[in-house]
Amino acid sequence: MIELTAESDAKLFEDALELARRQVRGVIEQHPDFYPMYTREGRWKHDLPAWTHWCDGFLPGMMWIFARRLAGTAEGEWWGQQAIRYSKPLEARQFDREVHDLGFIFMSSYYRWYSLTGEAALNDVLIQAGRTMGLRFKEKGEYLRSFVSDDSLFIDIMMNVGIIFYAAAQTGDEQLRDVAMRHSLTTRRVLVRGDGSTAHEGLFDLETGEFLRQSTHQGWRGDSCWSRGLTWALYGFGTVYGYTRDPRFLATAEACADYYITHTPADGVPPWDYDAPAEGRSLVDTSAAAIAACGLLQLQTQSRDPVKAHFYGQTARHILRTLCTKYLAKSEPAWEGILKGGVYHIHKGLGVAESVMWGEHFFVEALDRALGA
Repeated sequence: MIELTAESDAKLFEDALELARRQVRGVIEQHPDFYPMYTREGRWKHDLPAWTHWCDGFLPGMMWIFARRLAGTAEGEWWGQQAIRYSKPLEARQFDREVHDLGFIFMSSYYRWYSLTGEAALNDVLIQAGRTMGLRFKEKGEYLRSFVSDDSLFIDIMMNVGIIFYAAAQTGDEQLRDVAMRHSLTTRRVLVRGDGSTAHEGLFDLETGEFLRQSTHQGWRGDSCWSRGLTWALYGFGTVYGYTRDPRFLATAEACADYYITHTPADGVPPWDYDAPAEGRSLVDTSAAAIAACGLLQLQTQSRDPVKAHFYGQTARHILRTLCTKYLAKSEPAWEGILKGGVYHIHKGLGVAESVMWGEHFFVEALDRALGA
């Protein structure tokens, strides 16, 4: 593949962000006050199930990114107004104990809002969401339970535990920090394998706290490596390292990154599961690629090895080039999403080879990171 220059990268990424703004504006105009999750034949609004409402922060999250990048302009002011409009209805969910996704919901929306304005009331919402998230902790087993059941731990929670670390840092609550720390260490021990691959779910004995086995809901098998779960770990452990500076978490994030780079096809976009049968490996998941790009750009700033750091950054930009040149919906006017080729839940037949809201969000975040201020 021909390497592009920094200038052509910037143009490619800026054009993708412009498309993202158009598509998000289209959602606002065509489906006002609707929080999409995945498309059906390119359309956000349909009658297929959501499973859980874990994506509601991603749409306003993109709006906050647009508002910050366009600050000082009339368009930037408009995006800020829309971001507030779509963030405010989420406030009550700071007390939501039904999902394990409060980090997704509030760090993408309220955290960006607070970062721009410094309004204390916004920080209060973030702190309460972190405390609510901490209530999921199981002393026996030392993990935050998934929304599925008390005995279940998901790799996805590594992308949500950051809000507990955040709340603990803001309040000085050492007990809350300890909950987040113990969960992260348990996840590292039971869901991340020696080669850097990951399992989706871990199951525990509720009486003793003993770890029983790895399982999955969305991967091929319990012992396979579901690519989106791998990238949740890659990005999530790097985020936890940022809060703790504990080298164990950096090593884990880098192990997941190295597995991703080693086992993903040359264009940087992974199969939906690395261990799926040959006939199913042609199905890619661009949302996993977008998450990986974010995590790799984060690792570029964290790695203690300058050669590795450079490699992670270059790999992230290579992934973004592929997404921008092969998977954008720019040539299909009827397609309402930004990034095609995402996968939600293959076993339930939901959002397969479609646009998915987390893919949109992390793609926009990765572009924002790659372009800088």
